[in-house]
Amino acid sequence: MAVAAVMTLVAGAATAASAEPAPAVPDASGVRAALQRTMEAGAPGAFAVIRNHDGRGGDQTVALGAADLDGRPMDAGLRFRVGSNSKAFASVLVMRLAEQGRIDLDEPLRDFLPEGTLPLDWQMTGRQVMQHRAGVYDHTDDLLEHTGEETTAAFEQRIRDNVYEPADLVAMSVKHGPQSKPGARYAYSNTDYVLMGLAVEHLTGRPYADVLREWIIEPLRLRQTSFVVPRKAIDGPHATGYLTNDDRSKPLLDSTEQTASWIWSAGAVISTAEDLDRFLTALLAGSAGGLVSDGSLRQMTRVLPTPTAKISYGLGVREISLSCGKVLGHGGIVQGYQTQSFSTPHGERTVVVFANASNNGAVTQGLMGALEPAFCGKHTRGPDRPFTEDTDRNDTTVPVVEDTRV
Repeated sequence: MAVAAVMTLVAGAATAASAEPAPAVPDASGVRAALQRTMEAGAPGAFAVIRNHDGRGGDQTVALGAADLDGRPMDAGLRFRVGSNSKAFASVLVMRLAEQGRIDLDEPLRDFLPEGTLPLDWQMTGRQVMQHRAGVYDHTDDLLEHTGEETTAAFEQRIRDNVYEPADLVAMSVKHGPQSKPGARYAYSNTDYVLMGLAVEHLTGRPYADVLREWIIEPLRLRQTSFVVPRKAIDGPHATGYLTNDDRSKPLLDSTEQTASWIWSAGAVISTAEDLDRFLTALLAGSAGGLVSDGSLRQMTRVLPTPTAKISYGLGVREISLSCGKVLGHGGIVQGYQTQSFSTPHGERTVVVFANASNNGAVTQGLMGALEPAFCGKHTRGPDRPFTEDTDRNDTTVPVVEDTRV
């Protein structure tokens, strides 16, 4: 399908959905306050990009602080590492393979992987893996959380310059054995989406980066999106990413350059807010968006609860319950960067919020706090009770999601 036709259909789908009540007018002051709290917690800069696709206008961009410690102003057009937003990209590729009959998500995933990737007695299905309900140990725990070791030290010793093969990441996980019976419980694992990336390569016979480019990046004209593992640099204008030192008396560590091979298909995409908006809008348009069929989209957005209140998870798609309804998308926290990109269910409004610091829960909470005013506006519980009242803020707090590193 031609790109122009794809984006016309996406716009048409959003217009059709606009027959439903329009999203509330964004509370720009509430968004700004949340970004300010994010910076006060330790991020050099932050931004929010709000885009309306229902024909009513009202797009907003709020950018505060600095893109680097030299004082370059934060710019919402800069590139950055999107972290686990990459899982939504991987899910699209897998669903495309399922549509082609090349993978059955309800059969053991090991049957669709290179021989020996998973033990023969591991029966978890592709669907369970994508839902984070397969009991697969997260290999990043071995890389980043050795007892008594600072995260910044772990980054320099095992992350920044090391090049890992995806099969080796899976092997780190497998040696721990299954963590639970498949389907029994939710446990977020980055290894799950390394496995899905390996399935994409095995079933297509092509490098993951090539499939990603040809099936998503080029058709949607995501001109600022790339997957360059293990090349360390981010090309073009980009925000500098900073890892918060465990010892807060020490300065932020510039973690921009890293091979990203330690997270691969689970978190190594580089993009911009504009491209994430375009991707998410196309995805939620289903068949009209040109990425996945309506049936595949229904599977991706059929969410199950997680142990975190207000948070549910589908197939590479997270659902958050706000005061004004549910939003769909994903988030990503990777060394130096964190992003939350979400949309109303039919794509009428997308919101991308970003900060250039990680390893700091207060930064994460500040950024999550921008979603409520961006989607729900000032009047979360009635025309006389604006979001800025403390009582309402307490009632509408969006919890920090469980993927606190990636």
